[in-house]
Parts: sequence; structure tokens; C-alpha cells
Amino acid sequence: MPPKAVARSGRRRRRVLAVGALGAVVVVGGAAAALLSGEDAPGGKGAVKAESAPSNLLREAERQVTAPPGLRYEGTLTVSGKPLQARLRVTKAGSATGTLTAGALTADIVAVDGVTYVRAGLAFWRDYAGERSRPENYAGRWTKAPATVPGFDVPDVLGPGAIARLMVKAPPKPGTETVRGARAYRIRTARADYLVAAAAPHALLGVRAAGRTGAALTVAPVLDPPSMFAELRARVAALGGAADPGLRFAPGTPRFSNCNQNVSGCTVRVPATLTSPEGPVPDGARAALRASITSKGRPLGTCTGSEPIPSGRSLTLRCTVAGKAWRTWMRAALDRPGSYPYAATARIVGESVAPARVPDLLAIVDRERGTAAGGTAARTGPAASTSPARP
Repeated sequence: MPPKAVARSGRRRRRVLAVGALGAVVVVGGAAAALLSGEDAPGGKGAVKAESAPSNLLREAERQVTAPPGLRYEGTLTVSGKPLQARLRVTKAGSATGTLTAGALTADIVAVDGVTYVRAGLAFWRDYAGERSRPENYAGRWTKAPATVPGFDVPDVLGPGAIARLMVKAPPKPGTETVRGARAYRIRTARADYLVAAAAPHALLGVRAAGRTGAALTVAPVLDPPSMFAELRARVAALGGAADPGLRFAPGTPRFSNCNQNVSGCTVRVPATLTSPEGPVPDGARAALRASITSKGRPLGTCTGSEPIPSGRSLTLRCTVAGKAWRTWMRAALDRPGSYPYAATARIVGESVAPARVPDLLAIVDRERGTAAGGTAARTGPAASTSPARP
């Protein structure tokens, strides 16, 4: 007796096998204290009368910023009206690794190739990232950071190379102010204000990012470059399949392929159209399907699949649930005729990093690490043997 299928409107579909009734249903879903105190604000009691900055200030400050393998930042910022404590280590080229914390809540941060990613739990995406409709799409996985987190571009604001380029174009604001007990000149740029020590060698002491974040960060050289690069590399290695909340989709009617009486697996297919952002499809934008199949609450397997989004904005995504759980269940259905309903839940989310691109990102980190190691070796060679370098 051949299989029969009865289709219903919408996204629900039931099927009947010769061995019994096998139904199929798809549902698509698509307070820490600031380290730079109020005394440091212009006009605060930390302010000093106006004076001219030394002529070599910017040149020496640029050297100080770019000399170490990286800079470490600590301080506070405000996201969605709530304070977060930030701890970041940023390489000379602008790659970064660190954390944002608020009490027991923690969000990991990594930046590479000019893009920042965050990995955090459900509460962070709901309460800080403003993702109230589908926070579970991004919780617990690396995701391209939305514009509100951390509220500024980490590589372009905190990267030593970027800072050096910004500072040479912006003369210091007249007057000095106090930062951690030291007098500092404020170098104001469109992206951030940089506080440079008035005393030689004019080290960078603090950064205050522009915008609503109120980010106030203190700065110091990275003390342990190998640790920074080890953490950075491990996080970059896990970026394959990183989500992109800036991409939104309208899903079409889902369908099953080659599922009935097939012990090898069940394929879920869902058409989708990119609805946001409008205009041309962003470079490298991808759509990812995440599907799972259950039978009466019993998990039968999960699958994922992704495709680049074409210029026409519409595509069909597919993935196949396979493995021991599906195989065992289907064999039982074939051996013992009866009712074996199954259901698939599928979600379509944007994808920022294709797994195949991860080696290229790791190569960027490895080049930075090699450059930093070479610079350290040069500074700790025979000429510097009488004064051991700090790590």
C-alpha cells in the first residue's frame, strides 16, 4: 500500500505511512563604579588651569600607544541604561578579547578583522542587547555584536594603531585634568577622547568613548601577551557559524523530504526571504537553518545548514536530521506498525561567519602573534640584557 499524505494549509502537515500513522508538523520561529571619576570631567575639581601641550606630545604619545604588543582596558560603560564592567585586551592591530560583567552576568567579547562578536546568556540578550522577541536565537553562541553592545566599535576606538592615527589628526584640548592622580591632556576625536599623560613619556591613561555609553576606561600595556593571544585564538577558532542579529527573514512554508520509511535521516526544507536590512544584501551575509525533530517529546536529532544570501534576497535552506536516535525510532516504526507522530521545529537566523572562513581569521591572529613575538624578541635582545623586559 503506497504512503498517503494529507496536507493542510499554513505550516502544519500530517502524513500517514503504510506502517501506521506518522504525522509531521513544522513550526518556524523565525553596577560597577567608573574607574575615571567625576573629578576628571572638564570643570571638575580635578581640572587644572589652561596650559599649552608640549610640542612633542602627540609624537611621543603615538610611540607609547604602539610600542607594546597590546593594551588592556578596564572601566565601565552603559548599555540599555544599565552599567557594565569592561575588561578588554586589544592587540596592536585591533583584535580584542575580554568580558563585560554585571554581577553574575558575563558576556565574552572577541574582535577580529574589524568585527566584534559577543557570547552571552539569555538574560544578556534580553536585558542588555534589546533582543526581546527571540533572545534564544543568540544565547550561548558567538554572535556579531549589535550596535548597542558595547556601544562603540572596539577595533576603531581601542585598537592602538587606530588610536595613533586618530591622535595625530586632533590637537590636544587646552588645559589638563586629573586621571588616576596624574595630569593629562585630552585629545578629542569624533570617536573618543584620549587622555594622555602630561609628563613624559606621555603614556595613554584613559579613553572615553563618544556616544551614550558613557564608557570610561583606564589604559595600561598588556602584561602577558602570550595569554592574550591564546585566549584570542581560542575564541576566534569557535566563530564558525556565528550569528548576525542584524539579518532578519520572512520564512515560507516548510517541507519534508525523504523522511518516511527512511532510517538514514529526514530532511527539512524552508524557503526564506531577507527582510532586513533593506537595500543591497550585505557582503558575506548568510542565512542559517536550525532544526530539531521530536516524537512525543522524545528528541530524534538536530541539524543545521546555511547558505549565502543571493542578491535576489530569497533562498531555500535545508538540513538533514540523522543519527542513532532517528534511526532507532524509524526502525521501531517500521517493525511495529502504529501511531508514530513526529514534529520538527525550525528557526532561520542570520549568520556572520561561515565555518570555511575561520582559517582565514586564525591566520590574522597568528600573523599578529608572530609580529608581537618578533617585537618582544627585538626588545629583549643583547642590547636590552641589562634591563629584563616585563612580560
